[in-house]
Amino acid sequence: MAVRPRRQAVAVEVGGVKVGGNHPIVVQSMTNTDTADVAATVNQSMALARAGSELVRVTVNTEQAAQAVPKIVETLDRFGVRVPIIGDFHYNGHILLKKYPECARALAKYRINPGNVNIGRKTDDNFRTMIEVAIENGKPVRIGVNWGSLDQALLTRMMDENSKLPEPKDAREVTLDAIVASAVNSAQAAESYGLGRDRIILSAKVSGVQDLIDVYRALASACDYALHLGLTEAGLGSKGIVATTAALAPLLQEGIGDTIRTSLTPAPNGDRTEEVIVSQQILQSLGIRSFTPQVTACPGCGRTTSTFFQEMADKIQTYLRDQMPRWKPLHPGVETMKVAVMGCVVNGPGESKHSNIGISLPGTFEEPKAPVYVDGRLMTTLKGNHIVAEFIQILNDYVSSHYAA
Repeated sequence: MAVRPRRQAVAVEVGGVKVGGNHPIVVQSMTNTDTADVAATVNQSMALARAGSELVRVTVNTEQAAQAVPKIVETLDRFGVRVPIIGDFHYNGHILLKKYPECARALAKYRINPGNVNIGRKTDDNFRTMIEVAIENGKPVRIGVNWGSLDQALLTRMMDENSKLPEPKDAREVTLDAIVASAVNSAQAAESYGLGRDRIILSAKVSGVQDLIDVYRALASACDYALHLGLTEAGLGSKGIVATTAALAPLLQEGIGDTIRTSLTPAPNGDRTEEVIVSQQILQSLGIRSFTPQVTACPGCGRTTSTFFQEMADKIQTYLRDQMPRWKPLHPGVETMKVAVMGCVVNGPGESKHSNIGISLPGTFEEPKAPVYVDGRLMTTLKGNHIVAEFIQILNDYVSSHYAA
């Protein structure tokens, strides 16, 4: 199935990055440092930005964190890292934004969780205060509903109303309805206080794959606000990657989603940038956006008893990703390049011909030579102990000649 045309959401500008409308789907991420630790937060924000995160969110939960935000933004700017920094607020955001106006000005966007402010109760002064600060500073807001902190007063009311229906819905359906209602009602309240539709992004995050698909289909049909897409608390390693991909891919195929995040639980001392790479790979695998040249490699079988082709594929993929910060401004379009590193004669030559550049390494009992194909034609045959270095040189020459600025 081809990707459907994007749902036309109202475009929102976040620190110079356009979200929604006809603009490309934006990749974002979030730090897990103590925001009060300026050096640690700057370093991680820089790593995320350099990996390709176009928006970076930080926790603003204490006075020390709020005081650190302007220093973080200023330091990033001094290093030439212009990534917009978003403040994530829960419970006390109305206090921090008013008490520390420098923080409110430095942030590119505020994230508000309607389940953790008093919207929907007799007074909604806390929510209203945050919206008024956003209006005063010309900042957009993401109203982010999460079923782990859903407005319980709203959910209880909707459950009670449902129980009186001739054919009540099950509890799951009512919960998903309440998530959508919380997001849309909060956005409408923000508009009533003067925040423009072009300053509002919505999210409705759950941790179940089918639940996420259902809730975003409902939310997309209920409004034209820009939507932030992500499976919350996706989990560790392969589980988190697979679950996020399974949840986001159908929605993106249907044209739903204007900005995305992969919420992976990193391994202890793990690399936070993995979540950025996964988000990019989802978009690139669907043919929606391109970020880095792609390497096709076979899984290996009894014909490929040597691990050399696996090691080479890994080295080439790492090399291509490492080169992208330098290549991107100099070689426009290089991110669409396709490279094949194959392990034997069965599919090696054929797959190589389908790539811009491909190499077919010798399998078990095959003659020790590696034909290299460029744009579908045999260019040369490599032998000996320097195949990787020679192949990288062929890659570099191809990039220089085919993707000149």
